Amino acid sequence: MVKKVKYEVIRKLEKVEIRRYKSLVIARVDGFGDRGFSILFQFITGNNRQKTRVDMTAPVLSERIEMTAPVLSDTGSIAFVMPEAFTLETTPDPIDERVKILEVPGRFVAALQFSGRWSESIFNSRSKELLDELAKAEVKTKGSVFAMRYSGPYTPWFMRRNEVAIEVELDQLS
Repeated sequence: MVKKVKYEVIRKLEKVEIRRYKSLVIARVDGFGDRGFSILFQFITGNNRQKTRVDMTAPVLSERIEMTAPVLSDTGSIAFVMPEAFTLETTPDPIDERVKILEVPGRFVAALQFSGRWSESIFNSRSKELLDELAKAEVKTKGSVFAMRYSGPYTPWFMRRNEVAIEVELDQLS
Protein backbone atom coordinates (compact mmCIF):
# COMPACT_ATOMS: atom_id res chain seq x y z
CA MET A 1 0.00 0.00 0.00
CA VAL A 2 1.27 3.46 -0.92
CA LYS A 3 1.93 5.78 2.01
CA LYS A 4 0.23 9.16 1.89
CA VAL A 5 1.68 12.53 2.86
CA LYS A 6 0.41 13.66 6.25
CA TYR A 7 -1.45 16.94 6.62
CA GLU A 8 -3.77 18.66 9.07
CA VAL A 9 -7.15 19.99 7.90
CA ILE A 10 -7.49 23.40 9.51
CA ARG A 11 -10.62 24.66 7.76
CA LYS A 12 -13.36 23.26 5.53
CA LEU A 13 -15.28 25.23 2.98
CA GLU A 14 -18.07 23.71 0.87
CA LYS A 15 -15.95 21.33 -1.26
CA VAL A 16 -12.48 22.59 -0.38
CA GLU A 17 -10.19 21.66 2.50
CA ILE A 18 -7.52 24.06 3.70
CA ARG A 19 -4.59 22.03 4.97
CA ARG A 20 -1.34 22.57 6.77
CA TYR A 21 1.57 20.58 5.32
CA LYS A 22 4.94 20.24 7.01
CA SER A 23 8.03 20.61 4.83
CA LEU A 24 8.43 17.87 2.22
CA VAL A 25 11.36 16.53 0.24
CA ILE A 26 10.50 15.89 -3.39
CA ALA A 27 12.16 14.46 -6.47
CA ARG A 28 11.08 16.62 -9.43
CA VAL A 29 11.48 16.59 -13.20
CA ASP A 30 10.78 19.80 -15.10
CA GLY A 31 9.73 20.27 -18.70
CA PHE A 32 8.41 16.78 -19.42
CA GLY A 33 4.89 16.97 -17.96
CA ASP A 34 3.46 13.52 -17.31
CA ARG A 35 6.29 11.94 -19.32
CA GLY A 36 8.51 12.78 -16.35
CA PHE A 37 6.70 10.04 -14.39
CA SER A 38 8.83 7.29 -15.94
CA ILE A 39 12.04 9.23 -15.20
CA LEU A 40 11.02 9.56 -11.55
CA PHE A 41 9.84 5.95 -11.37
CA GLN A 42 13.29 4.80 -12.50
CA PHE A 43 14.85 7.00 -9.80
CA ILE A 44 12.78 5.50 -6.95
CA THR A 45 13.28 1.93 -8.18
CA GLY A 46 17.05 2.14 -7.86
CA ASN A 47 18.39 4.28 -10.73
CA ASN A 48 20.31 6.45 -8.26
CA ARG A 49 23.90 6.58 -7.06
CA GLN A 50 23.14 4.52 -3.94
CA LYS A 51 21.05 1.93 -5.89
CA THR A 52 18.38 2.49 -3.21
CA ARG A 53 14.72 1.68 -3.74
CA VAL A 54 12.45 4.39 -2.33
CA ASP A 55 8.91 3.52 -1.23
CA MET A 56 6.31 5.38 -3.24
CA THR A 57 4.46 8.13 -1.36
CA ALA A 58 1.24 9.71 -2.60
CA PRO A 59 0.38 12.14 -4.01
CA VAL A 60 2.29 12.65 -7.22
CA LEU A 61 2.49 16.41 -7.76
CA SER A 62 2.34 18.10 -11.11
CA GLU A 63 2.27 21.73 -12.05
CA ARG A 64 2.80 24.01 -14.96
CA ILE A 65 6.06 25.88 -15.15
CA GLU A 66 5.63 29.64 -15.21
CA MET A 67 7.12 30.93 -18.45
CA THR A 68 6.70 33.53 -21.16
CA ALA A 69 4.70 32.88 -24.33
CA PRO A 70 4.40 30.59 -26.09
CA VAL A 71 3.49 27.93 -23.57
CA LEU A 72 3.98 24.45 -24.97
CA SER A 73 1.43 21.81 -24.05
CA ASP A 74 4.01 19.29 -22.85
CA THR A 75 5.82 21.63 -20.49
CA GLY A 76 5.41 21.28 -16.77
CA SER A 77 6.82 19.49 -13.81
CA ILE A 78 6.01 16.29 -12.03
CA ALA A 79 7.26 15.33 -8.59
CA PHE A 80 7.24 12.38 -6.24
CA VAL A 81 7.13 13.09 -2.52
CA MET A 82 9.84 11.26 -0.61
CA PRO A 83 8.84 9.25 2.47
CA GLU A 84 8.62 11.27 5.68
CA ALA A 85 11.92 9.92 7.06
CA PHE A 86 13.93 11.32 4.12
CA THR A 87 15.78 14.64 4.28
CA LEU A 88 17.74 16.47 1.60
CA GLU A 89 20.85 14.74 2.95
CA THR A 90 19.43 11.20 3.12
CA THR A 91 17.52 11.12 -0.18
CA PRO A 92 19.48 9.09 -2.77
CA ASP A 93 21.48 11.08 -5.31
CA PRO A 94 19.96 10.92 -8.80
CA ILE A 95 22.05 9.61 -11.66
CA ASP A 96 19.74 11.25 -14.21
CA GLU A 97 20.46 14.99 -14.15
CA ARG A 98 16.82 15.73 -15.00
CA VAL A 99 15.82 14.59 -11.48
CA LYS A 100 16.14 17.39 -8.92
CA ILE A 101 15.86 16.82 -5.17
CA LEU A 102 14.21 19.79 -3.45
CA GLU A 103 12.66 20.73 -0.14
CA VAL A 104 9.22 22.34 -0.19
CA PRO A 105 8.78 24.43 2.98
CA GLY A 106 5.74 23.88 5.17
CA ARG A 107 2.71 25.69 3.83
CA PHE A 108 -1.06 26.06 3.81
CA VAL A 109 -2.75 24.53 0.77
CA ALA A 110 -6.39 24.60 -0.36
CA ALA A 111 -7.40 21.35 -2.09
CA LEU A 112 -10.45 20.20 -4.01
CA GLN A 113 -10.73 16.42 -4.23
CA PHE A 114 -12.48 14.51 -7.03
CA SER A 115 -12.45 11.05 -8.54
CA GLY A 116 -12.31 9.84 -12.10
CA ARG A 117 -10.17 10.33 -15.14
CA TRP A 118 -7.55 13.02 -15.54
CA SER A 119 -7.34 15.40 -18.50
CA GLU A 120 -6.36 18.99 -19.20
CA SER A 121 -10.01 20.04 -19.53
CA ILE A 122 -10.92 18.39 -16.20
CA PHE A 123 -7.90 20.08 -14.58
CA ASN A 124 -9.05 23.45 -15.93
CA SER A 125 -12.69 23.07 -14.84
CA ARG A 126 -11.76 21.78 -11.36
CA SER A 127 -9.17 24.58 -11.00
CA LYS A 128 -11.88 27.15 -11.77
CA GLU A 129 -14.16 25.48 -9.22
CA LEU A 130 -11.40 25.64 -6.58
CA LEU A 131 -10.53 29.28 -7.29
CA ASP A 132 -14.20 30.34 -7.36
CA GLU A 133 -14.85 28.76 -3.95
CA LEU A 134 -11.74 30.38 -2.47
CA ALA A 135 -12.72 33.79 -3.89
CA LYS A 136 -16.22 33.41 -2.45
CA ALA A 137 -14.68 32.67 0.98
CA GLU A 138 -12.22 35.58 0.50
CA VAL A 139 -9.18 33.29 0.86
CA LYS A 140 -6.10 34.76 -0.81
CA THR A 141 -3.98 32.45 -2.96
CA LYS A 142 -0.28 32.31 -3.84
CA GLY A 143 1.18 30.91 -7.04
CA SER A 144 -0.56 28.62 -9.50
CA VAL A 145 -2.97 25.73 -9.19
CA PHE A 146 -1.23 22.33 -9.22
CA ALA A 147 -2.41 18.75 -9.38
CA MET A 148 -2.06 15.99 -6.79
CA ARG A 149 -2.76 12.45 -7.92
CA TYR A 150 -2.95 9.62 -5.40
CA SER A 151 -3.81 6.53 -7.43
CA GLY A 152 -1.59 4.22 -9.40
CA PRO A 153 -1.97 3.66 -13.13
CA TYR A 154 -3.80 0.36 -12.64
CA THR A 155 -6.51 1.83 -10.40
CA PRO A 156 -9.87 1.75 -12.22
CA TRP A 157 -10.69 5.26 -13.45
CA PHE A 158 -13.80 5.58 -11.27
CA MET A 159 -11.77 4.83 -8.10
CA ARG A 160 -8.92 7.30 -8.75
CA ARG A 161 -8.34 10.07 -6.23
CA ASN A 162 -7.28 13.37 -7.74
CA GLU A 163 -6.99 16.87 -6.35
CA VAL A 164 -6.37 20.36 -7.61
CA ALA A 165 -4.67 22.58 -5.07
CA ILE A 166 -3.11 25.98 -4.54
CA GLU A 167 -1.06 27.56 -1.78
CA VAL A 168 -2.99 30.08 0.33
CA GLU A 169 -1.89 33.04 2.47
CA LEU A 170 -0.82 32.16 6.01
CA ASP A 171 -1.79 35.33 7.87
CA GLN A 172 -5.53 34.93 7.44
CA LEU A 173 -5.57 31.27 8.52
CA SER A 174 -3.22 31.14 11.52
